[in-house]
Amino acid sequence: MQAPNVIGRARGPRGFGGPVVKAKDKKQTMKRIWRYMEKQKAALIATIIFVIISTLLGLLGPYLIGLIIDQYILPKDMAGTFKFLIVLAVVYTASSVFTWLQTYLMVRVSLQTIRNIRQDLFTKLQTLSIKFFDKHPHGDLMSRVTNDIDSLNNALSQSVIQLFSSILMVAGVTIAMFSLNWVLAIVTLLIIPVMVYTTKQIITYSSSNFIKRQRDLGELNGFIEESISGNEVISLFGKEEKMFNEFSVVNERLRSSSIAADTVSGFLGPINNFINNLGLGLVIGAGAFMTLQGSASVGIIAAFVAYSRQFFRPINQLSSLLNMFQSALAGAERVFEIMDETPDIVDQVNAKDIDSLKGNVEFTNVYFGYDDHKTILKNINFQIRAGEKVALVGPTGSGKTTIINLLLRFYDSNSGEIRIDGTSIKEYKISAIRKKVGIVLQDTFIFSGTIMENIRYGRLEASDEEVIAAAKMASAHGYIKHLPNQYQTVITSSGSNLSQGQRQLIAIARIILADSDILILDEATSSIDTRTEIEIQKGLNRLTEGRTSFVIAHRLKTIENANRILVIDQGEIIESGTHLELLSKNGFYNQLYRSQFTLNEVR
Repeated sequence: MQAPNVIGRARGPRGFGGPVVKAKDKKQTMKRIWRYMEKQKAALIATIIFVIISTLLGLLGPYLIGLIIDQYILPKDMAGTFKFLIVLAVVYTASSVFTWLQTYLMVRVSLQTIRNIRQDLFTKLQTLSIKFFDKHPHGDLMSRVTNDIDSLNNALSQSVIQLFSSILMVAGVTIAMFSLNWVLAIVTLLIIPVMVYTTKQIITYSSSNFIKRQRDLGELNGFIEESISGNEVISLFGKEEKMFNEFSVVNERLRSSSIAADTVSGFLGPINNFINNLGLGLVIGAGAFMTLQGSASVGIIAAFVAYSRQFFRPINQLSSLLNMFQSALAGAERVFEIMDETPDIVDQVNAKDIDSLKGNVEFTNVYFGYDDHKTILKNINFQIRAGEKVALVGPTGSGKTTIINLLLRFYDSNSGEIRIDGTSIKEYKISAIRKKVGIVLQDTFIFSGTIMENIRYGRLEASDEEVIAAAKMASAHGYIKHLPNQYQTVITSSGSNLSQGQRQLIAIARIILADSDILILDEATSSIDTRTEIEIQKGLNRLTEGRTSFVIAHRLKTIENANRILVIDQGEIIESGTHLELLSKNGFYNQLYRSQFTLNEVR
């Protein structure tokens, strides 16, 4: 198994859908959401007050309608009718104003809640180790940060306040109906058991479909992210049709799960509308009969018709809200799954902070494997004195990058000890080690922004003059000064508007600016032409002077001046010495060097 690159991580398995897993604990998920919301108690209390006021005003409307009909319209009192119509207009206007206020406040509460959750999620992602990202597709993680949180945002901003308002409205309408006519109230309530049973059955059946849809959406995002990142390779090998076919399968899977979720939940609206109309018909029929018997007035019947609509509307909303909550809770649960991840690489209690490192490095009996099935490093032992330049050479997959991963604590060894300056690296703060150890990778990463900002990433407080000096040492200044905006030239995502060699020069300038105590160069000049490489080597030699340096190299010509060369094969150090010492042994290193020399002659 080849070690994942410290930056270019493995993307993990694409098939993330698998068997549908139901929500583990919906109540716990809701409690966690509430813990974020309760931080805004003042706004929530104000919202609840506005909901109560708007609900009471809404309940007052039908009562006034019945009163107007019985006392003013039927007696043909136009003056009284006009006066009460003005009162009715004021009531409904005030109700609308308070409804807007409660919506406004709830949107603010929702957005602040989502901001905090998103912030905590992103912060959590920064604490997780490379191992976590190796196991999770990047697109799925992106889906959790975006789609799942957006789903929760929609539920909070649109549903929470409606949920409370609907419950309050149902309770208020029930009281109002019983106070007007208990017989008609009972007739109205006869429909409720049918509606509750139907809703429960549909929600139960659709719950798992919403979870499956969220998972399929994450899988699709992962596939898209991977295909965009690997666009050049796909085109190079002419695999467009293969990617299209694979995308069609994943896309179809999402379509099927979305249909299953939305179609089943979509039954709620029509079914409940039918039940509502049935209930309204019962109320009108019973009211008409009671009116003929003289036990109810026309105004009371009119009020009951209005109350019936107010009664069934929030119940319908509750059904729709439950559907939205199914999707939101599924998304929230996926978000909290990441928040509950325990980082496997953490600081010890009382971990040491450091201002500088001398650079003495020691590996003692180190064993390591990325999983339990295969050991990558076997009994690694070496000591590096401060200021030495050490080269790690060997075949691809031999364990060179893995040694660097352990030194930077991207992973912890299964056994053995790694020390810097005589102290176990586990006793240092992880951030302190990584600040003092600089690394240039073969496949460097460039951020969106200006060239100046990208180089300054090595030391954020550096002045413009220091950035330019670092660029000159890295031989990057030569091409930067010819760009239209020089150091203020904007680099697109991943530096796609620069050549690979130019990106590498920026990365080298970045590490020069960082002025680290220990340096790691992982094929740092592999993407640079021979002429530029000569200049780079001069700069790197000045940079590495007096600093402990690890150089991972495949071109052995570049590490002939190393103080020591460690030859690694199948996870073991099989040879160690200077370039001339290793050549004189006529061993593995000699064979590697001669084979490259022969190849160069052939070329």
